[in-house]
Amino acid sequence: MKNLNNIFLFIFSISVILSACNKDTAKRSDLDIVRTNNNKITYPVTSMDSAQAISSITKQKIQELFDLSTLYTSGNRDTEIDSVIYAQMKSYFSEKDSSKLSPLLYQLDSLKVQTAKVGDISVSKKIRGKDTLDFAKFSVEYFDARSRPVGKFEKNAQYILKTSPVNFKKEFKFYFVEFDPIFPKDSTSTGVTK
Repeated sequence: MKNLNNIFLFIFSISVILSACNKDTAKRSDLDIVRTNNNKITYPVTSMDSAQAISSITKQKIQELFDLSTLYTSGNRDTEIDSVIYAQMKSYFSEKDSSKLSPLLYQLDSLKVQTAKVGDISVSKKIRGKDTLDFAKFSVEYFDARSRPVGKFEKNAQYILKTSPVNFKKEFKFYFVEFDPIFPKDSTSTGVTK
């Protein structure tokens, strides 16, 4: 009987030691990911040849901006960290104008959005005169504090890729020009036909 107890104790202690040795990799929290979001990443020109890569980067930047925006609207907006978050959000735009952020923040605030998830995205180019403009059409789903869906919205964003040479390599930086831009109407008007 004593041998049986010793064997059981030995097996139990070995299993405890083995389970203690299994280290789980620490997963970064959402707050830590949002806290380190910034617009300082550049993308080499070789990886920017694919429309799929541009679409993926655009989706990533849109999600980062929504993460920062929901974090900002859920705070007091008068603390030091809120001013840092606001400065981070403005760094995603080509012009550091706060009027570009106001409509987005107003919508998130009025719907009491706690989190947002960007869904399907499609990127396109439109030619206006001599300029080629880049647009992204995407869906975003809003959730409240209890993770209940608030609504799913179709949105547009105009973005620009600015060249940013690093170590004599041609690379690009991603900036938003405007969220939910107002598209000019077609030049053809509808009329009465007989």
